[in-house]
Amino acid sequence: MEKINFNLLFDPLSLFFLGVIFIVCLPSAIYSIGYLKGEYSRAKIALAWILLLIFVLSMGLVVVVSNVLVFLVFWEIMSLVSYFLVVFDDKNEKSIQAGLIYIVMTHIGTAFLIAAFMIMYKSANSFDFLSIKNACQLMDGQTKNIVFLLLLVGFGTKAGIVPLHIWLPAAHPQAPSHISSIMSGVMIKTAIYGIIRFVIFILGVHSAWWGILVLILAVISCLVGVVYALMEHDLKRLLAYHSVENIGIILLGVGLAMFFLSLNMPYLSIFSLIAGLYHLVNHAIFKGLLFLCAGSVYKATGTRDMEKLGGLIKKMPQTALFFLIGAMAISALPPLNGFVSEWLTLQAFFLGAIKVSGAAKLFLAVCAAMLALTSGLAAACFVKAFGITFLAQPRSSFALNAKEVGFSMRLGMFILSTLTVVFGLAAVFVVRLLAKVCGCATGIDLNGMSFSLNNFILNPQPGTSAYLSPLMLTLTLVVLGGAGFVLYRIFNRKATIYNTWDCGYYKLGGRNEYTATAFSKPFRIAFSFFLLPYRKTQKIRESFYHVKSFAYETHTTPIFKKYIYDPTLDWVFKSAKFMRKIQPGSIHLYISYIFVALLLLIVFMQRF
Repeated sequence: MEKINFNLLFDPLSLFFLGVIFIVCLPSAIYSIGYLKGEYSRAKIALAWILLLIFVLSMGLVVVVSNVLVFLVFWEIMSLVSYFLVVFDDKNEKSIQAGLIYIVMTHIGTAFLIAAFMIMYKSANSFDFLSIKNACQLMDGQTKNIVFLLLLVGFGTKAGIVPLHIWLPAAHPQAPSHISSIMSGVMIKTAIYGIIRFVIFILGVHSAWWGILVLILAVISCLVGVVYALMEHDLKRLLAYHSVENIGIILLGVGLAMFFLSLNMPYLSIFSLIAGLYHLVNHAIFKGLLFLCAGSVYKATGTRDMEKLGGLIKKMPQTALFFLIGAMAISALPPLNGFVSEWLTLQAFFLGAIKVSGAAKLFLAVCAAMLALTSGLAAACFVKAFGITFLAQPRSSFALNAKEVGFSMRLGMFILSTLTVVFGLAAVFVVRLLAKVCGCATGIDLNGMSFSLNNFILNPQPGTSAYLSPLMLTLTLVVLGGAGFVLYRIFNRKATIYNTWDCGYYKLGGRNEYTATAFSKPFRIAFSFFLLPYRKTQKIRESFYHVKSFAYETHTTPIFKKYIYDPTLDWVFKSAKFMRKIQPGSIHLYISYIFVALLLLIVFMQRF
C-alpha cells in the first residue's frame, strides 16, 4: 500500500489562494468580536471561535496539500465545519433546513470527486499530485473526458454554478454574517482552485469543448444569479445570489483560458486566466465587505428584509459608506477593483474574437454581450439594495431605532473597503503577480511574453490600442467631481430651496416610500418567461360592499427546485418505499437474496 504523503505544496497557485484566504478571514475575524457579543452565551462564542479556527485551517490546508487522499480529508473537514456554522443558530428552523440542503449537496459533490480521483489513482497507482500529473499525460482521451466531467460536477457543486447552486442562497444567509463573508468570499473559491489545479494543471485541457462547456455554464450562472438577486428582498439572500453570478464571471476567465489552451494560444490563455483570478480576489474582497455590512444592518435592526428598512444612512453613516463602496465595486464602477477585473475579462473576449474565426467568433461575442448585460443588471440590483436599505424614510421601528455598530465591526468593514480601492488602483502590479500564478497553473513559459506596465498602463496585448490606467482614470474622476462641486457651490448661492413637491402632499412617511417590490417589477416583467411570477391576493370584508383590508403578494417560481430537485427527491422517496417492500423481515427471503447474489458473482467471475 502506498505511503501517504503529507508534504505541503507552496507553488505560486497555492500561495495565491492562501493570500485570498488571509485577506478575507482576518477582517472577518476582527468583525466577529463585536458581532457575536450580546448574541450568544460565552460558551457558544467560544465554540464559534473554535469552529472558525478549524474552518480557516482546513481551507488553508486544502490549497497547499500535495496528495489527493489528504486533499479529500481536509475538503471533508472544511465541508463539515462549515455545515456546523450554517446551523450554528440551532433554534432557527430555517438554519436547520439550510444546513440539511447544504450537507446533502456538498456530499453529492464529494462523491463525484472521489470517483474522479479513483480513476486518476488507477492510472498513476499513486495519490501524489505530480505522479498523477505524469500519468494523465498518457491517459486516453475518453477517460480524460469522463474525469473532467466528474471534476466539473464535484467542484461545481461547491462553487455554486447553476444548476448545482440550490444550496448556496439557502445556506449563506443563515450562517453568522462573518461566516457568510468567509463562505462566499473564500470557501466557494476553493472549488475554483480545484478546477485549476486538477483540470488545467494535472489533467491538462484535452479538448476545446471543455472550455466551451465551462463558458456556457458560466454565462448561465451569471444571468440566473443576477436575475434572482434582483427579485430578492432579503439582503443576505440577494448577496448570496450575486455569489452565483460572480462565480460565473470568474469561470468566464477560467473557461476562456481552457478554450485558448486547447487552441494553442498561450498568450490569450494566460491573459484570460489572469482576468479570472483577478476577479476571484476582487469578489472575495467586495463580497466579504458586503456580507459584513449586511450583518451590521441585521445587528442594528434585527431584520434583513429591505422592505422594513430605509433611512439608515442617517443612523449608520459609516456602514452606509462601506456598503456603497462594496456596491460600486460589485457593479464594476471605476476606479474600484470590480471594474478592473471585468474590464480585463471583456478584453480577453474581444482579443479572442479577433484571433478565432467562424462560429467561435460569434460564440465569444455572445459571451461578452452576456457579461455586459450581467454588469448592467448588477448595477441596477445594487441601486435597489443601497437605495431601499439606506435612503429615504425609515419604513419600520427596526430602522427608526437603529444605531451604528461597534468599533471592531466597523474596523473589519474598513479594512475590506480599503482593499477594494487598493486592488483597483494597483491593477498593474496585481496583474504582474497573477501572470506568475497563471504561468505556474498552465505550465506556460512566460519568457518572451510582454505584459506592458510602462507608466502604470496595462496593455492587454502588444500592438493593440486597448489600455487601462487606473491612476489616470481616478485622477480624471477626482477632477470632474471637484469641478462639479465648485459649480454647485457657485450656483447654489442663487438658488432658493423648497420642500420637495411630492404631488402636493406635505408630510410623507415610510409608507409613501419606494419599495423593493416596486423597483424590481420592470425586471420581473422583462424576465417573466424565466421567473414565472404569480400573485396572491386576499380581501377581508366588513360587508359585501366594504373591504376592511387587502393583502397582496407577488412571488417568482423557483424553476430549478420545482422542475429538477423536487422531482428527483420525489423519485428517491418512491424508490425508498419500494425498497422497503423487499425487506419484510423474513430470514428465508434474505437467505435467498444471498444465494442469488452468489450465483451472479460466480457467473461474473467466469466471464472475466
